[in-house]
Amino acid sequence: MNVRCAFCQTPYTLGRTEKLIALQQMDTEKLSHYDAHCPRCRRATPVQRQKMEATFPNWREALHELETQMEAVADAPQGTPASAPQPEAAPAAPAESKPAHKHRTHAKVKPEAAKPAAQKTATKKSK
Repeated sequence: MNVRCAFCQTPYTLGRTEKLIALQQMDTEKLSHYDAHCPRCRRATPVQRQKMEATFPNWREALHELETQMEAVADAPQGTPASAPQPEAAPAAPAESKPAHKHRTHAKVKPEAAKPAAQKTATKKSK
């Protein structure tokens, strides 16, 4: 759902989960509007309940589905989530691997001569 801040006129969107939480909160607390907070100025812009329900008509069913998914995740073993794909088995390593290169093919880099700290080069001042 697209919302424009009433104070700074910044457009922003309310995602599906945020709308679902807002509708649930408005239903439990018997509210007529939801305070959507602007990501830029952090002020609250009121969004009417009718507009929220118009953009998400069957939100009660979606809320029930979300609750059943959350219960399934909570019932899963602690080590692996319920919807996580199982990792594939790694290919077997060859019995004899090749030895690492003994000789470098790169040109050797000569170490720079250390300059004493007192002999710093002076920079010219532009006039």
